Amino acid sequence: MDCIITIDIGTSAVRIFAFEMNGKAIGFMKGSYPTFHTEPIYSEQDPEQVFITVLYVLKNFLTEKINTKKYKVAAICFSAAMHSVLPVNKNGVPLGNAITWADNRGKKEADDLKKLPLAKTIYDATGTPIHPMSPLIKIAWIKRHDKERFSKTDKFIAIKNYIIQQLTGECVIDYSLASATGLFNIHKLHWDNNALAYAGINADRLPAPVPVFYSLHLRREYQVSLGLPAKTKIIIGASDGCMATLGAGVWGEGKATITIEQSGAVRVAGNKMIRDSKQRFFNYLLTDGYYVSGGPTNNGGVIFEWFAKQFGVFNEAYGIDDSIHTLIKEAMQVPAGADGLLFLPYLLGERAPLWNANARGAYFGLNIKHEQKHFIRATLEGILYELYSIGKILEEHRAFSTLSINGSFASYPLWAQIIADMFGKPVSVNNSYDSIGTGALLLSQTEMGVYRSLEDAAKTVSLQAAYHPNKKDHQVYMKYFSVFEKLSHKLKDEFEEIALLQNL
Repeated sequence: MDCIITIDIGTSAVRIFAFEMNGKAIGFMKGSYPTFHTEPIYSEQDPEQVFITVLYVLKNFLTEKINTKKYKVAAICFSAAMHSVLPVNKNGVPLGNAITWADNRGKKEADDLKKLPLAKTIYDATGTPIHPMSPLIKIAWIKRHDKERFSKTDKFIAIKNYIIQQLTGECVIDYSLASATGLFNIHKLHWDNNALAYAGINADRLPAPVPVFYSLHLRREYQVSLGLPAKTKIIIGASDGCMATLGAGVWGEGKATITIEQSGAVRVAGNKMIRDSKQRFFNYLLTDGYYVSGGPTNNGGVIFEWFAKQFGVFNEAYGIDDSIHTLIKEAMQVPAGADGLLFLPYLLGERAPLWNANARGAYFGLNIKHEQKHFIRATLEGILYELYSIGKILEEHRAFSTLSINGSFASYPLWAQIIADMFGKPVSVNNSYDSIGTGALLLSQTEMGVYRSLEDAAKTVSLQAAYHPNKKDHQVYMKYFSVFEKLSHKLKDEFEEIALLQNL
């Protein structure tokens, strides 16, 4: 029996799923890798470590889940986190670590560009806000501050491109991932001349853009080592955000989806991009003429993991998941609003809606009666207040009456209920295995002719409204959110001052 494998190269882990052709889940396997923070605003990963992890997990997955059940792999489809930059030489060898989405070293370059009329021109063409997250800014930073590496670089690619190039020998990037670089014209479907000129490169120093349905084949040595036939399709796929939106069945008006993994996002989808005069929202391509729009936060599940590592109890050496579960149980003992304790979750600066790389974290409203459980609840609520702040502004452009949630943190019942209470809207949970994996499956099935279009594929996603808002808690959250929002903006000068004091 044929099957489809999906590979999601996330920020902290690779997640591999397999599905029968009818969509039934076969199995799942995960492998983790670290992110290095040599400076508070630096976020890097070793591309070889990521590739070896992907290869190792895929080999074990095929051995344990696929071959034992006599499945034949018809296609492997990729998705990945956005905004990474990896300089490689003419032989495709990495020149140092990859810079991830969370890296803020280019904040001065971003601030300088924002002051120019060129910023609006680039935003209108690429749909990507001007921020240190974007490869546009990262490449400009390398050119200015790491001139030797810049001069040695043959191409600037993403981690996903590197892994696919290793496996297939082709250096290509899908339109979806390209549209998140700040360098790709989402209207003309080619690298944007104005953005290229600002970055100081030409199109030859970037991968060749291709549609999300573009398929490749494994190099001979990986066909042998993985035990896969030459005809196995390697479908380039899309970004994790676009895949998660498709996999949540969000297509057209009236719907939005929230993803909470290491980072987080609120997204809508449609055939028109959101034109925001303040340039607060992204517009990424899923397919030609169809956009996934919304706002991302740097400070999603990674912040709760940070809290768990600092203050959780570990009964096992690597018991982070157990620690998180225990902390969430404690948080359930505290009412909505954490008895007046607020948390600004900006440990990694912030993207939407602040777009302030200098933003910092803070607890506010602390009094003598607060205990650890209040800090846990406030930390969780602070992460979700930030997501609500994105959704609140997003609704000024695109109204939605229902929400679907996905991601490892959004799947916790307490998180899901708080989302419903904050937004005052019913929250649906995807019945399928994983929204990103489901999106990759639907894209693969569309490429293989199972569905006529991605729109038809999205309609097959089954959702149920599992969480309904509590009106009393919604009112409590709205009162506290007003303070949260004011603090986030009022502290702008202090954020900048503390950043300068740290000599960042």
